[in-house]
Amino acid sequence: MVNKSIFAYAQINARVQPIDRGDRYEDPLQEALEEKGFGEVTGGGTMLSANKEIAYCGIDLDLDNLEQSIPFVCKILTQCGAPKGSKLQVEVNGEQQEIPFGILEGLAIYLNGSDLPDEVYQTCDINHVYEEINRLLGERGEIQGYWKGPTETALYLYGYSVAEMKQLIEAFMSEYPLCEKARFETIA
Repeated sequence: MVNKSIFAYAQINARVQPIDRGDRYEDPLQEALEEKGFGEVTGGGTMLSANKEIAYCGIDLDLDNLEQSIPFVCKILTQCGAPKGSKLQVEVNGEQQEIPFGILEGLAIYLNGSDLPDEVYQTCDINHVYEEINRLLGERGEIQGYWKGPTETALYLYGYSVAEMKQLIEAFMSEYPLCEKARFETIA
């Protein structure tokens, strides 16, 4: 009897660009699957919302040895930084299953790109915001992705606690002019 691979889809509740998806999730998962002989990554994609903002990303997989490969995939993607709300979708014996994984919480910061004084946009730097937030978060979180929309720019932070991340960046956010009128949204 020939062992037949089964298609699985890892829906990762992370708002990351395609290159970042590959570096953070696909490549480490492919390497781990090859090492164990559990299958392979066959593709990936990014789901966009109606306003073209990233909603989530996903990885297509062909898996062997499901009893071992399913928990293995969930473990590796969680170690790679997958947020809560991520799930592995697979059909086993004609039954669709969703296995949740991920432990990090997510916070989106939407920086106002249209309602601040022109001077703020001319003298402040989004790269400084990015670097300073990552510095302040330290080992408690990091920016995994971003999105530039028509009237705002979003930074997607993932860490152990949304409340803790907000607390760590609160003083900077209230002092740096480019962060004025920013809004926050819990995303994982």
